[in-house]
Amino acid sequence: MSADLGARLQSVRKRRGMTQKELAQASGVSFSLIRKVEQGEREDIRIDTLRRLAVALECPVTSLLGPNPQPPEDNPGELWLPTRDAITSPKPPEEATELLGGRGTEEALTAAVMLYHDNEYDRLARVLPRLIDDGNSATPLMRSRIMQLVGSVMVQTRQLQPARVALERSLADAEATGNVLDAASAVITLCWLMLVERQFEQVRKLATQWADRVEPRLSVATTREISVWGWLLLRGSAAAIRDNRPDEAEDMMRLAHAAAVAIGHESGGYHQYWTTFGPATVAMKRVENAVVNDRPDLALRLARKVPTGLRPTSDNRNRHLLDVAAAHTELRQYDSAFEVLVQLSREARPWLLEHRMAKDLLGRIVSRRRTLTAEMRQLSDLLQLEY
Repeated sequence: MSADLGARLQSVRKRRGMTQKELAQASGVSFSLIRKVEQGEREDIRIDTLRRLAVALECPVTSLLGPNPQPPEDNPGELWLPTRDAITSPKPPEEATELLGGRGTEEALTAAVMLYHDNEYDRLARVLPRLIDDGNSATPLMRSRIMQLVGSVMVQTRQLQPARVALERSLADAEATGNVLDAASAVITLCWLMLVERQFEQVRKLATQWADRVEPRLSVATTREISVWGWLLLRGSAAAIRDNRPDEAEDMMRLAHAAAVAIGHESGGYHQYWTTFGPATVAMKRVENAVVNDRPDLALRLARKVPTGLRPTSDNRNRHLLDVAAAHTELRQYDSAFEVLVQLSREARPWLLEHRMAKDLLGRIVSRRRTLTAEMRQLSDLLQLEY
């Protein structure tokens, strides 16, 4: 958070005619924390805590964050250093190396996307630098698709600066070709990055602008056209709910649901991984919005309605399970929450290790226990939980 958070919080609170104690009672945030924030003694307030304050003050979260919120710090693990170097110091086309045993660039991209969705991060980290180099001598459209995958990996592993470099290149290359759908797809991933950076107002505007630009006629549109439009709506909805604009978030979610119904199934090939979209994905995002909106009871009811037998991408499914664990935790159903975390540790361990939310949830779970089971100790060690 920026250093003037306390001044903005105090200003909005006073305009609402509330004392610090009244704000504490209305928001459920401790009086001592509110006092420390306003006095500039605390700047590391969690985004969900900030949203509770915004709800009580009946203002957007961005009114408290300010125009230039401080994003989370990058997490440059050694595994990804060659990829980061390839992004920031690209080789000229004549120095690009032969990729993956001579297979074509498109096949290599497809293989890399499969590794991404299968949570094979060790193998993916070995492939991406060569794929980036190969893209330097590829067509602008292929280079755009490669850089979108690279940007997605960087966002997923919370390496935000190289993610922005990759995604801005992806968007520029797609726009240079005149391919509106590929450009919109790059925008979808760029919006994800900006959500992580807490730029909620900017995401709402960008997603809405592009959704208006590519809005299809559902009766005659292709699956890809509908999918791209639907994902832009989901990004806009995610930004709106985080910015304490629930009505706007629901309006966008309803439109996304209409798009998903028009498709009727989870759609998207590996070479167009960003277009995987359908009823299950939208249903999972409804659960996420309910968790963000501090409605864990609603989140669990919605989770039971997520269509089964469909194939959303693994990262969306993993995030959904984390949201389910969060809802159980908020309702003090700690055993159920822990079971979900154990499931994720078995099925998507590399993905789980990259998400601070999992560590925070486990910390809340174990803090309520007098003694820990062997499985709890193992998961605590895996997530490097501090006792």
